[in-house]
Amino acid sequence: MSLLQAQNVHYIYQSKYQTVHAIKGIHFAFEGGRFYAIVGKSGCGKTTLLSLLAGLDLPTEGQILYDGKSTAERNRDHYRLRAVSLVCQNYNLFPLLTVEENVTYPMLLRGVKPEQAGKTVREKLTAVGLDSSYYKRLPAMLSGGEQQRVAIARALVSDAKIILADEPTGNLDTENSELVFSLLQRLAHEEGYCVIVVTHDLAIADMADEVLRLKDGALVD
Repeated sequence: MSLLQAQNVHYIYQSKYQTVHAIKGIHFAFEGGRFYAIVGKSGCGKTTLLSLLAGLDLPTEGQILYDGKSTAERNRDHYRLRAVSLVCQNYNLFPLLTVEENVTYPMLLRGVKPEQAGKTVREKLTAVGLDSSYYKRLPAMLSGGEQQRVAIARALVSDAKIILADEPTGNLDTENSELVFSLLQRLAHEEGYCVIVVTHDLAIADMADEVLRLKDGALVD
């Protein structure tokens, strides 16, 4: 059974001045252990689709199913905290917290005991290639690639099996982009995560198991 499904999903933005049909009838199933790339020109609906998968909003028509149950029928705060982890282009690290504190923060929100949180944080930082020499550094002391790896480690501590990444290498050079995508690919293939990435970089998208190409809000071959 698929971990996450989009079933005939439509999304319409409405304002006083216009109506935009941003997502048009998308039907797709995502599985654990696979790495997916969503590609297309700016304005084609990539980020809108990702936000629907993340439970940040609900489809205008159709449904997003997680483990067979619609996000419309779930507590979406709980869904975002436990089921999916979002990695953004601008890292979203707290500037006055250390690397270790940034990664620990979501666990404390969930009530995890500090000693258990510390053990998990060290495991996840090791998994993204950051050793103890990084623990006490502030984000400003890190390169862009290192900050993004901290953001990925923070996503991993939630134990969510779905990682959603919106242009995670948009601020990185080619070398760091390849390192981050290789890490996401390894998390899918070796640790069973369902990794879904929005990217403009078609060369990087070639690393994905499946590529979803969007045009004017619809999937194309």
